[in-house]
Amino acid sequence: MAISLTIYDETLFGATDDGLTLDFLSETITVRELIRERVYEAVRLYNATTPEYFRGLVQPTNAEATLNGHRLRERRRVDWEKQYRLALEAFQRNRFFILVDDRQVESLEDTIRLTPTTQVSFVKLVPLVGG
Repeated sequence: MAISLTIYDETLFGATDDGLTLDFLSETITVRELIRERVYEAVRLYNATTPEYFRGLVQPTNAEATLNGHRLRERRRVDWEKQYRLALEAFQRNRFFILVDDRQVESLEDTIRLTPTTQVSFVKLVPLVGG
């Protein structure tokens, strides 16, 4: 039986999207698997319609960060595997962190037990701007 999980992207100021629903066949996954499925589904949804903004975990090459997401200079397909590699690197460099039921996971190999009530947030850290 598949377990549906809705994940949310957030900043330190709160939720920034309506959530993305993922289905998992196993009750136990690693953080690495969670990131993979999150990136794959976001890219799949974008590539299916190529809307004006890409709302992925990391910014694609030749894209501008905006309040609504990442605007690609020209609409094109996004490579999910490249986005996945960038996301893994960003996680390891603390560019975002993941909360599972209000507990921060630390490692790509940490195990997450999924239940129908599991809550997951990807919290993007916003760099400070200053001179």
